Amino acid sequence: MRKTLKNLLRFSLYLGLGVGILYLVYDKQNEAYQAKCIHDGLSADQCQLTDKIISDFGMVDWRWIIVVLGCFMLSNVSRAIRWNMLLEPLGIRPKFHNSFFTVMIGYLANLGLSRIGEVVRAATFAKYEGTKTNLVMGTVVVDRMLDALTMLLVVILAIFLDGDRILGYMTRNADLGGIRGLLFSPYLWIFAFVSIGILVTLFRYRARFDGHPLGARILEVLRGFRDGMKSVAKVKRLGWFVFHSIAIWALYYLMTYLCFMGFEPTHGLGPVAGMTTFVFGSFGIVIPTPGGMGTYQFLVSESLVMHGIPNAEAFSFSMILFFSIQIFGSILFGALGFLLLPLLNRKPKTAEA
Repeated sequence: MRKTLKNLLRFSLYLGLGVGILYLVYDKQNEAYQAKCIHDGLSADQCQLTDKIISDFGMVDWRWIIVVLGCFMLSNVSRAIRWNMLLEPLGIRPKFHNSFFTVMIGYLANLGLSRIGEVVRAATFAKYEGTKTNLVMGTVVVDRMLDALTMLLVVILAIFLDGDRILGYMTRNADLGGIRGLLFSPYLWIFAFVSIGILVTLFRYRARFDGHPLGARILEVLRGFRDGMKSVAKVKRLGWFVFHSIAIWALYYLMTYLCFMGFEPTHGLGPVAGMTTFVFGSFGIVIPTPGGMGTYQFLVSESLVMHGIPNAEAFSFSMILFFSIQIFGSILFGALGFLLLPLLNRKPKTAEA
């Protein structure tokens, strides 16, 4: 009961944060939209951003959205294949449908409670494959670390291609002084040294801690992470592993760029604008709100405004892409995972003697 209440409280906190940010973004864009209407000789009552968003959804070329959803599915096929390649060195040879649908279930879980998706993904996979959750969790952490590395490379590429706009935006908006203060804060370094000290102590005296339930649990998680890290060095077909790692993020990029084609105001934007918008949107999803709600719309809108798209149209595009992928795609295929996995893993009945 206490755990349920705790999860409910966390869910309410993250959802409230996402809805709050989304409202602030909407309010800001609505104010700008009404100011434009007044400038054009229309009354504010005739210009509600909500009405415009609904109208914009109706004008979307949904054939392009279907293509975008196809890219979304292909990216998750590549993720499932790459994950299987990480699991194989650990002696786990999973069924593809288990890997694929547990990835989708993880995305669905993240819509409810930010960052819980990785835990749900590992636990659900372990249940259907009959293996240890901590061992699987180690590979999930490695999978996300590879994503972080790839995202860093994508950010570098975006800065190389569109550096003037990106760096100009960061200069105008980033609190660099606050970041610098955090990096040089003694509390941060004390926390880092204490954390490292605890981990070293646990490893050095691991035989003693194995006898304590909490210590044994911590060591089990650390061993799972260690084994997950080792699996990278033992991956077979390294070329295919790298291919799928690139494919995942190339398809993520195409989801943003191809969605430009389906919305008239963004139809003329080029691949570089797509890259910048994709990077901004990725940062929006990283921030812990359900599926990036609010933060995603804010950053995608900011990128499009930098590339000459009016505020209202920029916000509409962010809503179209968010609801197509994060809401429709994740809910549909995550729900399919919940429905199909028990059926796909059902053991055949043995004939009675």
